[in-house]
Amino acid sequence: MSDVSEQRKAPPKPFTIEEGHRKVRSFVLRQGRFTPAQQRAFDAQWPRFGLDYAGAPRDYDAVFGRQTRRVLEIGFGNGEALRFAAQHDPARDYIGIEVHAPGVGRLLNALAEDGSDHVRIYHHDAVEVLEHEIADASLDEVRIYFPDPWHKKRHNKRRLVQPGLACLLVRKLAPGGRLHLATDWHDYAEQMWDVLDATPGLVNRAGSRGSVPRPDWRPQTHFETRGQKLGHGVWDLLYDRPLSDPLP
Repeated sequence: MSDVSEQRKAPPKPFTIEEGHRKVRSFVLRQGRFTPAQQRAFDAQWPRFGLDYAGAPRDYDAVFGRQTRRVLEIGFGNGEALRFAAQHDPARDYIGIEVHAPGVGRLLNALAEDGSDHVRIYHHDAVEVLEHEIADASLDEVRIYFPDPWHKKRHNKRRLVQPGLACLLVRKLAPGGRLHLATDWHDYAEQMWDVLDATPGLVNRAGSRGSVPRPDWRPQTHFETRGQKLGHGVWDLLYDRPLSDPLP
């Protein structure tokens, strides 16, 4: 096969994160198609709920106009879980990060409908936001629900949950903070256990290679319900950063 043919079939260039001296592909930017309503949401609601990536430490007290605990959701998809959380937990501020633009537009509309002014959204690479805009030990919780499993073995290296990201999350979690992950791909759950159980500063609440029933704060999606009817499993992993754990 010619080089030209290979180039034509090449996937979009993914964002990368650094892990030591090796770049790890964390996701492929898939913009999808906007509906007119989603485009209007960007035009009208981004100034209210959106955060433009600046690459410098962010003063979230000023952004939200208050001092309180904060939750970060990485890869919120269409925003269903983040919207649910904001509706049921107004005492904490929520930050969402998503690279899929139509999902961002959909959530912008939902937040405007709900009046959820304690939520802000990035349309950017989560690792860059974590590294450059979020202070160490400043997050009460981090949530990663159903990240892309990259199910082909040769693509496993593109998965988001890698040792480099795990160490970065420990830095950003406050002592006593929590990391919550969910996946419906057992092989990815195995990788999550391999990575997170071995990460200093994280303690699996269910014990080594353990999972918990779906917590009340994570809504069950339509896709998840359909999958369970077909016999598919779902694994919720909860990790705590101990109160006595020193800063890395």
